Amino acid sequence: MKFLYLLIALLFSFTISGQTIIGHWETYDDVTQERKANIEIYKTDGIYFARIVESYVSDNNAKCKNCEGERKNQPISGLVIIENLVKDGDEYNGGTILDPENGKVYKCYLELVEKNKLKVRGYIGVSLFGRTQYWLRKE
Repeated sequence: MKFLYLLIALLFSFTISGQTIIGHWETYDDVTQERKANIEIYKTDGIYFARIVESYVSDNNAKCKNCEGERKNQPISGLVIIENLVKDGDEYNGGTILDPENGKVYKCYLELVEKNKLKVRGYIGVSLFGRTQYWLRKE
């Protein structure tokens, strides 16, 4: 009987650990549904970040002209757009997301809704006032 409990515990732990947001994701335009970018989500010291690996809608030398502060005129490729997320149950929250098209920074949270589908919500103040995108894991 102990063996059965151990087996169930191991299977459960593999299922949980296999569901991670770390990796490469593709973003899509809200209106046209065309691919926009390849985003890499990574973790450093228990905190999650995301950067643009490749933009499909701008050339390789494009800069973030509308960004402010240290991000102003930085290349779009390599730009960190999500910062300081922490895992909280099934969500990753407490951080911010940058929209490189308008240079604005919003609060955000991420939630893995399916193995290869990520809900990304950016908002002002409370989550009610915001926009949701769904990113797909890049295979």
